[in-house]
Amino acid sequence: MVVREHYITVHGNKMRYVEDGSGPDIVLIHGLGSQAERWANVIPILSENHHVIAPDLIGFGFSDKPQVDYTPQYFVQFIFGLLQELGIKKTVMIGSSLGGQIVAEAAACDGTMIKKIVLISPTGTMRITNPTLDAYVMAALYPQRDLIRNAYQMMAGDKKNVDESTIARFHEAMSRPNAKMAFLSTVIGFKHWPAISTRLQTISIPSLVVWGSKDTMIPIEFADEYVNNLKNCKFIVMEGCGHRPHVEEPSKLVDVMLEFLGKKIATTQSVT
Repeated sequence: MVVREHYITVHGNKMRYVEDGSGPDIVLIHGLGSQAERWANVIPILSENHHVIAPDLIGFGFSDKPQVDYTPQYFVQFIFGLLQELGIKKTVMIGSSLGGQIVAEAAACDGTMIKKIVLISPTGTMRITNPTLDAYVMAALYPQRDLIRNAYQMMAGDKKNVDESTIARFHEAMSRPNAKMAFLSTVIGFKHWPAISTRLQTISIPSLVVWGSKDTMIPIEFADEYVNNLKNCKFIVMEGCGHRPHVEEPSKLVDVMLEFLGKKIATTQSVT
């Protein structure tokens, strides 16, 4: 991914972010245990007509990992802090998995700074575990390459191939100091956070919810709580995709997102 890399201080901690392109702002928020590179397949397409910013969330990637409680509120605080430091007053915000819930929490906290939101298989509605989530947590706590490969293959659904660079990056990330602490604290913090339904009902800005039909990490039935509670929501099913449409089908996903960013639609459809 050829982009500009920067480090910035937010609330006394160092945060890393990458950026590319020019035009209207889009901020990409990655999921649990990930970093900005997870968006490598979509940034080149989005940046053709937008200024794209993808941070490493506090506690992940190359950003600082302070010993604190990693709650949704804590992440939202840093997202808004980053926007303030960068002088961004209004942006589209896109989040995947845990990043999707963080984006929703941010919109519920202060929708005045956000034009539209895109939530890709967001967390927050599934309150139980499953074999794919268990495998991912195991890979994070014991970052052996076979465990990492198995977890990512399960996330992709239908045991699709996983790029070796993804395995190597996750192994490196989870081997950094305090990485496991931040990962576990995030899992605990989000598990015990109040259900998101009521906060979703306060969001009135246009929202796009995208889910892979083969997602085994957060199965598609958990989309209902988001779709039914967001007031101005479009729902897209990515047929044949697992938990990471932005990795598995980036061109199709970007087409869907760009259509949403250009139109106000509240409907449901599938993308094959």
